[in-house]
Amino acid sequence: MERHFEQDLNKLKQSLLKMSSAVEEMMHGAVRSLIDRDITLAKEVRARDKEVDRMENEIDDMCIKLLALLQPMATDLRFITMAFKIDTDLERMADMAVNICKCTRAISKDLSSPHLLTDIPHMADLTEEMTRDSIEAFINRDAALARKVSSRDQEIDDLRNKTTRLLLSYMMENPRNITVGTELLLASRHLERIADHATNIAEDVVYMVEGVIIKHHADEK
Repeated sequence: MERHFEQDLNKLKQSLLKMSSAVEEMMHGAVRSLIDRDITLAKEVRARDKEVDRMENEIDDMCIKLLALLQPMATDLRFITMAFKIDTDLERMADMAVNICKCTRAISKDLSSPHLLTDIPHMADLTEEMTRDSIEAFINRDAALARKVSSRDQEIDDLRNKTTRLLLSYMMENPRNITVGTELLLASRHLERIADHATNIAEDVVYMVEGVIIKHHADEK
């Protein structure tokens, strides 16, 4: 029974890693579609959303079976219940990637002012890194790595604020800039929300490993 449980737990870990990888690919593709105004790529990213939804359902089903049939104790119980929350965060990250693709569609015919995207690719790189590290922290029960992820959330917020100031100035210069500026504002907001979900995962890992709640307590991070 114990060996069977370990096999199922490893299968759960691998499924979460696979889902995380798919979400990262969606995030990367979504931002690339925005930078290149690539409608075809945006459609490809959006088409993967159903795949991520399917993965979420499969992981939920695995968790339910592990909880109901094997009745895990202590650390394993916390790990499985956290997996329920984490696959939801990942699914919502995928939704944000889809939203970025919608921004691509809205500005696809505008080829002006590429300098306005300067901080958006940087935000995307940091967000992908936070997502990857938060899942690694969960799989390895690494509270130290989780705290590092959580501490980077402010960096994303600062980049988003910088982008907002730049875009507002751009829109005030000429009313014709409002459509593009607004869509890029939305894209930066979607990236910020993805980073928030990565931070949620990291905070859950700290609680799972150390029993310490760091949500809303910046001085604890």
